[in-house]
Amino acid sequence: MIDLHCHILPGIDDGPVDIRESLDMARQAVLDGIHTVVATPHSQNGMYVNFSPDIGRHVQEINRILKEHAIELVVLSGAEEHIRPDMGHAGMPGHISTINDNGRYVLVEFPFMAVPHGAREVLYQMKQRGLTPILAHPERNAAIQRNIEILYPFVESGCLTQITAMSLTGDLGEHAMTCAHQMVALRLAHVIASDAHSAGNRRPELSSAVALAAHLLGSRQEAENMVIHTPQAIISGQTIQLEDPIKPRKKKRWFFGK
Repeated sequence: MIDLHCHILPGIDDGPVDIRESLDMARQAVLDGIHTVVATPHSQNGMYVNFSPDIGRHVQEINRILKEHAIELVVLSGAEEHIRPDMGHAGMPGHISTINDNGRYVLVEFPFMAVPHGAREVLYQMKQRGLTPILAHPERNAAIQRNIEILYPFVESGCLTQITAMSLTGDLGEHAMTCAHQMVALRLAHVIASDAHSAGNRRPELSSAVALAAHLLGSRQEAENMVIHTPQAIISGQTIQLEDPIKPRKKKRWFFGK
């Protein structure tokens, strides 16, 4: 499996504090069946600023250390870019970290309480510049939890979505779980990733979530696509043809006359 969203680099955001914990996370990932992770430190979120060249140097170093410790895990470059108004501007692509430095896919994070005003325009501008946004854990966004239909225009315009494994399994609360299950059932979810931050409570594990997604979809293959084939296409920079999402059923209203 491929973990497309993982805070495995030590000491540069709110992920592992040192290389020992990073190595523990790497061992956990391998035991769960993960062979590749994309390192996605927070960037431009008001607390952490991590630019692509610096991330690349950290990735080279952790891969060297993993090899020294005979841990069969490959780490690729990426970032979790906080949405901001200038992301779609002509001069910005060089300042945005793309997954595996392929210039195609960008993991984009919304604030947790709302979808920012103008977000659709920003992401549209990114698409016009050849960048495909992947929305990070939208099931944890309070506005989307209240109204999942907010997601449809983003997906219909070509954005991908990544849901967190622990949301699916209920470890991040009932609201995140309910929304994640809805997204899977309605084909609004394209990638399952760990969003791991530690070797403790936020571990790099995917297998339990994949099993649950397979049950929700009635298809093991569809669930595995979200941790194997779709992430592989993303890190390779390939174009992904999305299935149309299923529209939620409208609740019937009953009117009683005299």
